[in-house]
Order: sequence, then structure tokens, then C-alpha cells
Amino acid sequence: MLDNPSLFDLLHQRFPAAILSTHAHRGDATVTIRSEYLLDVARFLRDEPGFRMNFLMDLTAVDYLTFGQKPPGRAAHFNAGVAVRPPAFIQDQIPWPGPATGARFEVVYHFYSLETGHRLRLKVPVEEDSPQVDSLTPVWASADWFEREVWDMFGIRFKGHPNLKRILMYEEFQGHPLRKDYPVNRRQPLIGPIN
Repeated sequence: MLDNPSLFDLLHQRFPAAILSTHAHRGDATVTIRSEYLLDVARFLRDEPGFRMNFLMDLTAVDYLTFGQKPPGRAAHFNAGVAVRPPAFIQDQIPWPGPATGARFEVVYHFYSLETGHRLRLKVPVEEDSPQVDSLTPVWASADWFEREVWDMFGIRFKGHPNLKRILMYEEFQGHPLRKDYPVNRRQPLIGPIN
């Protein structure tokens, strides 16, 4: 099984211009790359004997719109009649480095090698003014529904996706509910049964 520095070294050697940052916070090998290299890096991860990442475990997104801002004050809630304050942030001995860029979104891929047992998290920054990246469906067919979910919830488009449409919300739903600026009290159009 390869250790994290070896994974990073292989990627740096093959794609020196693609890598924005790497870290192994809490032992999780994480690489942030430029979006224009996504398909090439994905094929490399799948086909390179040093990686053999044959399982796309998960694909999701993060909205950093409010990252680093202090959340509004929270009142105590009650448990069995006793006021309980929300837990304080747990200090970490090795702090997470935070997002690699100032981009509002990141698409996050989790890969696993069934042959070697090593894992890799790949992150791709996505700008708010053009929220799109290439689809990984040509490389991993399993990316299909993951990408549809990210499109539905975050509004990030996947270029080349064969059927990019909503998967959780109905087609007439307006907006993308996991964006940090989505109004939680927004009313949606009511859609009746189709006759």
C-alpha cells in the first residue's frame, strides 16, 4: 500500500501544473487540482499501476460562501429540562489547512483502489460565475447519479454528462437548496399530478 507522500509524488511528477495543493490532514490523502486537468488526472488515477483507483466511492460539493465567518449566536436548547449549550469547536492538534483557493465551490471526489486498498480525495475548485467542471461519466459510469445530485443541490454543471437533470428535487424546483445563499423559507411552485 502506498503512503500519502508517494501518492503525492506520483501526481506531482505526472501533472506538475495541475496541482494546487496537497495535504494528509488526519491521514486523508487530499489533492486539489485545476479544473482543466480533471479528465486527464482521473484517467491517470484509474489506469496508472501506482494508483489503480478503480472505485469512485463518492462525489459531492462544498459551498464556501460563508467559510471563516462566525455563525450567528445560538441560544441554549433544553435536554430533559436542563439548558445545554452547543458544543464548542474541538481544537485539532494539526489544523485543517482550509480551502486551497478563494473559489466559492469545490467538487470533491473520493477514490479507492480495490487492489491496493489506498484512498485519495481529489478536489476541484469551481468559480461562482461559471460553476462547471467536466463530467467523469466517460471514466467512471458511476459518476452519473453523483453528478446529477451535485447539479440538483449545488447548481454545478458537468460538461459532457449524458443526462444532467434533477434527481432529488422535481424539475420545476427553483434554485439549488444546498447553496449557502438559498433562502430556507422560500416557497416553491406546487406541481399537481400529471393526467
